[in-house]
Formats: sequence, C-alpha cells, structure tokens
Amino acid sequence: MRSVHSRPDFRRLKTANPPPFTAMTTERRAVGAYGERVAAQHLQDQGLVILYRNWRCPAGEVDLVLRDGDDIVFCEVKTRRGAGFGTPAEAVGYRKVRKLRELAGRWLAETGIHPRNVRFDVVEVRPQPRGATRVTHIRSAF
Repeated sequence: MRSVHSRPDFRRLKTANPPPFTAMTTERRAVGAYGERVAAQHLQDQGLVILYRNWRCPAGEVDLVLRDGDDIVFCEVKTRRGAGFGTPAEAVGYRKVRKLRELAGRWLAETGIHPRNVRFDVVEVRPQPRGATRVTHIRSAF
C-alpha cells in the first residue's frame, strides 16, 4: 500500500504524444553537430591535429581534443544562431570551465600523455542567414 506522501511510479505512465520539445532538441543537436564540424575544419585549417571528437567518460564529454605542436588543446565548441542569449563564449561559465578541467585531467590520466602545455580553447560558431558562417577561435580562453 502506498502512503499519501509517496511518489507515484511515473515509469508506468504512457504518453500518446511525445513532448513538444523533442523536435527542438533534435534541431539543437543538429545545429551543435554542424558547429562542431565547422570548428573542427577551422582548427585543422589552422594546423591543429584532431585527436578525438566528442571524447566521453562517465563524468562528461569534451567536444574536441587536439594537438598543437607539443601542446594538448581541449576545445569547447559553442554554436549560436542568434545574439539573443549573448555570445557563444559567454555560455561557457564557471561550472563548464570546472568540468572541462576535470575531464582534461581524466583524459590525460587515461591516455598517459604528458604534454609540455595544456590549453583550453573555445570556438564560437555563428551560422549566418546569408553568407559564410562566422567562426571565432579563442585561444587560452581560460
């Protein structure tokens, strides 16, 4: 018997229609994937070598891990279609910085690589309605 204050078992509920945000989530993922492809190509054009795309571990994900000479670069890619929420780089807040540093430590421990320097970059990708996509590479962002 269930007490008055116990939580209902939502796993048994069935919804006839998917939630309305599903299509938006799919669109946002597509925009994010596009931004990561554009950023990766831009960084390769600048001479960086991609080691991993979307490196994952139980603690999270790093968009791009690259080599720049003897340095290892952990890169966060932010894509924005409009300016309503600020610049893409402004979306990289304290929590994200802390998480990326933790993930970098895990990646370095897992691979056993000991680079001379570790750098954290941010790449802003801004698709334009007409014309070329704007890409801004912020080296040593934090």
